[in-house]
This record gives sequence, structure tokens and C-alpha cells, in this order.
Amino acid sequence: MSRPEGVVMKKTPAIAAVLLIAAAVPTIGAGAAHAGDRGVIRHGSCSGSTDWKMKAKPDNGRIEVESEIDSNRNGQTWAWTLQHDGDVAAHGRSTTRGPSGSFEVSRRTGNSAGSDSFTFRAENARSGEVCVARVRL
Repeated sequence: MSRPEGVVMKKTPAIAAVLLIAAAVPTIGAGAAHAGDRGVIRHGSCSGSTDWKMKAKPDNGRIEVESEIDSNRNGQTWAWTLQHDGDVAAHGRSTTRGPSGSFEVSRRTGNSAGSDSFTFRAENARSGEVCVARVRL
């Protein structure tokens, strides 16, 4: 038994809309990426109400990487790890402070051949909220 042509025509626009939305989803969660002076800035949301921002830029043959966690609450302790091309470049604990209830981690790393990938992961010790930021330079 064959389908009427009208059924196929009604499904085609719906399928196209789903594919268009699916293609856009990866860019929504990652935040915006900006390039300036060959640097990259990205921002996004964590698993709860906290926001993150990450910047990377060339600096005299090295790469300067800055990561910020902004929870709008002072006194929260976060355990964090910075990875460069999959290897741990730095790790530690930081506490959010005023006036905005945030903390920032800044490091300078080596500049490997080709593109450099950075991942900053922070976990709130009390709530378990997780932030994961990624940039590629």
C-alpha cells in the first residue's frame, strides 16, 4: 500500500526544521567565541546557575589562558583543573569573592605546534555543580 503524496510533503518541512535545530544546538551551550588579536573568548553556563568565561591568547611565544567562574555568591569553594591538549597544566582550589561572587584563574602555558586546546573544569565542593569550559587557539 503506498502513501498519499500529501503525507510525505507534510513530513519534509518538519524533518528539515528538526535537522536545522539539531545543527544549532552545539553552538548554543558553548557560548559565543570571539577572535581578537588572534585570541579567543568563550562563555557559557554551568550545570546550575553559575556562569563561566574563558579566554586564550598568544603572549610572547606562550599562551595566556584566563578562566572565570561567576556564581554571584561569595564564599563558595571550587576545585578546578586546567588541561592543555589533554594534559593537566594546573589544578587547585579557589573561593568566590566579592564584589561579584567570582574567582579567576590565569596561567601562561607553552605554545605547541598547530592548534592548542584548553579545558577548564571546576566543581563546587558543596553543591556538586560542574562547569566545563573549552577553547581552541
